Amino acid sequence: MAKRDYYEVLGVDRNASEADVKKAYRRLAMKYHPDRNSGDANAEEKFKEASEAYEVLSDQEKRAGYDRFGHAAVDGSASASGFNAGRFNDIGDVFGDIFGGGSRSRRTTSRGADLQYTLDLTLEQAVGGDTVEIRVPTLAGCDDCNGTGAKPGTSPATCRECDGRGQIRVSQGFFSLQQTCPRCRGNGRVILEPCRTCAGRGRVESRKTLSVKVPPGVDSGDRVRLSGEGEAGMNGAPPGDLYVQMRVAEHPIFTRDGTDLYCEVPVSFADAALGGEIEVPTLNGRVKLKVPQETQTGKLFRLRGRGAPPVRGGPDGDLLCRVVVETPIHLSDKQKALLRDFKASLEANGTKHSPKEESWFQSVKSFFEGLAK
Repeated sequence: MAKRDYYEVLGVDRNASEADVKKAYRRLAMKYHPDRNSGDANAEEKFKEASEAYEVLSDQEKRAGYDRFGHAAVDGSASASGFNAGRFNDIGDVFGDIFGGGSRSRRTTSRGADLQYTLDLTLEQAVGGDTVEIRVPTLAGCDDCNGTGAKPGTSPATCRECDGRGQIRVSQGFFSLQQTCPRCRGNGRVILEPCRTCAGRGRVESRKTLSVKVPPGVDSGDRVRLSGEGEAGMNGAPPGDLYVQMRVAEHPIFTRDGTDLYCEVPVSFADAALGGEIEVPTLNGRVKLKVPQETQTGKLFRLRGRGAPPVRGGPDGDLLCRVVVETPIHLSDKQKALLRDFKASLEANGTKHSPKEESWFQSVKSFFEGLAK
């Protein structure tokens, strides 16, 4: 079976820089590494293929020959198993920090997992800021064994399989790989007498109460990180972090768009026609809004600085009030008679009192004329 083009294997262009080649190989090595795909022959083959491509394309002399003559220029220099022993350390450095491989053997400590907590807030809390207490289920370090997992009075022993290094070397022909020790799982130590409280895990299920400071101006999706408040690490390793994600509830009056707030303000027919002053709500109390005469439904009034503050600094947003002119209901006979007289007076003097009526009827007329053609 013909070999695939090395550039195609790594997924890079032929003019890719050395850094791009290394980055592409690192990504594939992480994906197909045998430590992550135990017993998967297809993944092992892809890992070898990517390693062989990287061995050639990361060497300027070999790459130049490959660019001119293809696989014929490098057959024999790249081993059939992926890369030769002379190049192992160079390739191992690419992903040794991830898998514990490469030329530097070291123990691995598994940092605790990060946690996420969804915090429900009112719009008032989100805009003004608040301090909220939450209870979070988590895995905490075992107090009886101080997180070691070993029975009190004892200590974890050095792993005999890897002699405490956490890594073992596996050779398959020309292919040499340093991988995580299966007995101690990279820790370098094993627990001979496990703690009864945590069954040797070093962690126990727990709930803790935390105080979360909500900064003013947060919105749904914003997160606050509480460092070190996640799950405890294995065998005394550092804990992860807790990410508190905000979820702001809908408000009965206001809607939000970034730092701006919107609300609808009902205005009586008389106030809209004659003008007047009305009270409108804000998150900080009521304010007076002057409505000019002949105000129409949909008119927006902007109250500057009455919106939400930005989380990262800057001027506060605005409150935009949309006028909704209300048609009076439950009219008495006298009120209806007055409106009929009012309507007749509007029609009698020939003055146009409806600003949109003429343009609307003209649009309707044009629409029907277009259908008739």
